[in-house]
Amino acid sequence: MRRDFPLPRRFAVFGTAALAGCSVLPQPKYVQQTQWPLVVRRPESLPPRAKGHVLVVRDIRPAAGLEQRGLQWLLPDGSVHVDFYNQWAVPPAQALTDDLRQWLAASGLFAAVVAPDSGLTPDMTLEGQLTAFIADPRVLNAHAALAIVLLNQHPVPAKVLLQRTITADSRMATGTPSGVVDALRAALGTVLRGTEAAVAGFAGR
Repeated sequence: MRRDFPLPRRFAVFGTAALAGCSVLPQPKYVQQTQWPLVVRRPESLPPRAKGHVLVVRDIRPAAGLEQRGLQWLLPDGSVHVDFYNQWAVPPAQALTDDLRQWLAASGLFAAVVAPDSGLTPDMTLEGQLTAFIADPRVLNAHAALAIVLLNQHPVPAKVLLQRTITADSRMATGTPSGVVDALRAALGTVLRGTEAAVAGFAGR
């Protein structure tokens, strides 16, 4: 699959206009770059579980191509457009790492949810890879996927408790960059809820 990288300004402007379903207007002299935050939080925050496990969430790895900050959407020919003028504030996998730690900490399933450098001895470790994070304006759909592995750290070597890919799709309200952002945030929220549900059965063991 071909990936587009930052193109001369006239082409990048055309790509954004085409996404919005508009006719191409005369090229402006300056197009400001917009950076979108990728912050998704659990609607309700619950207290930590007394005498619960300590969970370490390692940094989420990006699949090939997803290390880029530019919003990504499919073009009519099926290739992937990486937008230069609309970018996430930080790479999506980096944002997802923080979102996942915050979400699981607020779930009340664990005594603590921390990063690897916290100094706490973990009972469990969660690893993951962001394998999909893209919109398809042709069908007004956004898709996200996270592959996770949950490890029990007490046996030597560590024991795999769970290995699963959590996927989600979200309807785009509009075929615009803001529509891409809103739909991908919504899809990510569904992925986070799915991850919580997947690990919940192991939290009390």
